[in-house]
Amino acid sequence: MRGLTHFDDAPSNRLAIGHLDATWTLLGEAAGSVDVGLRRIVVEPGKWATPVHDHGVEEEIFYVLAGRGISYFRDAAAEIRAGDCIVYPAGRGGHSVHAVDEPLDVLAFGPRAPDNAPTFPRLGGALLRGRFVETAGAAAPPLPVQFELEARLGPPDVAGVGERPKTIVNLEDVEPIVVKRPPRFDRVRRRLSAAAGSVRTGLQHAVLAPGTESGPQHCHSLEEELFVVVDGEGFLLLGEDEIPVRAGSVVSRPAGTGVAHSFRAGSDGMTYLAYGPREPGDVCYYPRSNKIAFRGVGVIARLEKLDYWDGED
Repeated sequence: MRGLTHFDDAPSNRLAIGHLDATWTLLGEAAGSVDVGLRRIVVEPGKWATPVHDHGVEEEIFYVLAGRGISYFRDAAAEIRAGDCIVYPAGRGGHSVHAVDEPLDVLAFGPRAPDNAPTFPRLGGALLRGRFVETAGAAAPPLPVQFELEARLGPPDVAGVGERPKTIVNLEDVEPIVVKRPPRFDRVRRRLSAAAGSVRTGLQHAVLAPGTESGPQHCHSLEEELFVVVDGEGFLLLGEDEIPVRAGSVVSRPAGTGVAHSFRAGSDGMTYLAYGPREPGDVCYYPRSNKIAFRGVGVIARLEKLDYWDGED
């Protein structure tokens, strides 16, 4: 169905040249996301995911599913491992990730901004509307030109691995937020990216007890959400439908659909990641309670149904 895919079903491709070698799975596109994106990137041992780059307006959030590696950011290197959340702020410096002695499996979340124009500080160029701007023009190579140019330079120097910056946090180091309202709700939530300093977007980690729900069904006016089931199985509650999901399932809920959603865990519980932008003008509607929440002013109210409206206050 549109709005749902799985790690095993989404299209993938391998980009390999020089020190760059990773398999990319296009999860966001396969799930039908509109304004936000999600890629699964599996980096081969000893290799790098991407050329060192800096997004102009897109804040990127990475989550490490498995493996061990290095985050390279602003000419400094730091170790990363499973359960880490890494925030790369927009316009703050070049970054990439590097696998050490085993594959590094990461999820990369980010908005889709038409005027993003990423720059490549090691290459002295930028991507403008999909074209790499450089002094000498050339025919398009079989791989994206920034990969070709980066491969010629060789890998960045990571000999001096230093302390982990504040933009990297591990799941176990983030304070849990526990919601227990039996029998319907029993959830442990961690605001991963907020702990790592994200500003424009957010990534949360949630664990549901067996048979419980993630929260009241709701829908957003402006905020598009992406969900990744990382462990267990359960159901996506979408309107009146109950759709099975399992580890590896990716759910896209674009803004403005008017169709409410939530999750219910199966008999063994369920763990998932939730990603989305922070839109101050967002309005969130809860159809079961007929409540509406206004994010920008921090107000929630119950709606009153009118038989008519004459336009007067």
